[in-house]
Amino acid sequence: MLPILLLEAHCFFPQTAGWIIKTSLSDKKENEFKCWDADGRGPCVWDTFTHQGGERVFENQTGDVACGSYALWEEDLKCIKQLGLTHYRFSLSWSRLLPDGTTGFINQKGIDYYNKIIDDLLRNGVTPIVAIYHFDLPQALEDQGGWLSEAIVEAFDKYAQFCFRTFGDRVKQWLTINEPNTLAILAYDMGIFAPGVPHFGTGGYQAAHNLIKAHARSWHSYDSLFRKEQKGFVSLSLFFCWLEPADPNSVLDQEATKRAINFQLDFFAKPIFIDGDYPELVKSQIATMSKKQGYPSSRLPEFTEEEKKMIKGTADFFAVQYYTTRLVRHQENEKGELSFLQDVEIEFFPNPSWENVGWIYVVPWGIRKLLKYIKDTYNNPVIYITENGFPQCDPPSLDDTQRWEYFRHTFQELFKVIVYGFRGFRPCLFDLVYLRQTSCKWVMRARRVSHSMANRERGLRHILNAYFPRILFHTPLA
Repeated sequence: MLPILLLEAHCFFPQTAGWIIKTSLSDKKENEFKCWDADGRGPCVWDTFTHQGGERVFENQTGDVACGSYALWEEDLKCIKQLGLTHYRFSLSWSRLLPDGTTGFINQKGIDYYNKIIDDLLRNGVTPIVAIYHFDLPQALEDQGGWLSEAIVEAFDKYAQFCFRTFGDRVKQWLTINEPNTLAILAYDMGIFAPGVPHFGTGGYQAAHNLIKAHARSWHSYDSLFRKEQKGFVSLSLFFCWLEPADPNSVLDQEATKRAINFQLDFFAKPIFIDGDYPELVKSQIATMSKKQGYPSSRLPEFTEEEKKMIKGTADFFAVQYYTTRLVRHQENEKGELSFLQDVEIEFFPNPSWENVGWIYVVPWGIRKLLKYIKDTYNNPVIYITENGFPQCDPPSLDDTQRWEYFRHTFQELFKVIVYGFRGFRPCLFDLVYLRQTSCKWVMRARRVSHSMANRERGLRHILNAYFPRILFHTPLA
């Protein structure tokens, strides 16, 4: 891989740094949602969710076509080659490979499609990073309880083993589950992500419990059945907005910020990276709230001692996804309302002085503080930044100056991180192609993809076409 020039500072990231381009289509986040029901693919929860209408997503978009990468992969590959990128991250569609979610019926056309992507990437010197699951649970499994059912743990493990067996001879970097902390809360607590049925105060915790166990089971399957021969690495990716006290001098806001970090990031990271169990602060907070609400026991499920041993240490690197930062203020749940956010007893909000597009406020120093926290809290792990980016509203323009400024300042903050003495900071991965989110009123792109045109025309953005190759090849910028 090529060393990376940090703009203006003329300093270099480590030789192990690399750059990733990643397709993210709809909130279903699979890179091939064109032909959503073609070539043997079965329905997933997002198909059901978006086809029900009712303004569940912005402008009732379905993602049936999205950017059309399923049919236009060759054009996408040209963009990857033109930018000189080292990595390409994409997600497998569970229901394209296994239409009913089980190995009882395997879709060969789905295998052929992903084989072509992987082989094309390797032939062009690009390393694939593959997410096994990205929110798109087969509808057949959701009908059996989905992530609220204990049975999903075994179903996911079998699916993961199928992926390792089928693609692991060439794929060496795996993410089992993308943003399980986002999925658990937005899908199964609040119900604003598919499958869209809220279970306030209970569903999010049950889903999270099963997501953690499913990840751990699949990690052990790779470790015992595939690692010796395939020599790959497995983790999961966690979403996190960095958090700061709204009033730095307020003890209540300081404590609220600590709670929020524990609930959002440490809830998943501590069991997997430290000791197999949830943070004590999370357990005590939910237990206290549950008691006040008249529950005979905590609404948070407990891991058995055997499960704790199974979960502990089941990640080969720390993958994190950062976009923005929020301020946190203590807000007591006086009415005993039932929900994840009420359990945390906070309100969070941006500083109005921060520049923003949609929900993303530009706070480059947040990524530096987040990485420092991970280093100090989780025994200095190898860190992958598997998503990061800045949005642009429709209609998209090829003038990408504002977005490039975001990346430039972020690069500068990342260089500061190096002096902290990280055990490993490789590769440095950025989400340079973020196409369309159906449930949000924004899009972000490093290349232009016209969603309004039937042929989904491709084209590199002016600023990246001019500057990104220079970063890769050390050419100083004027």
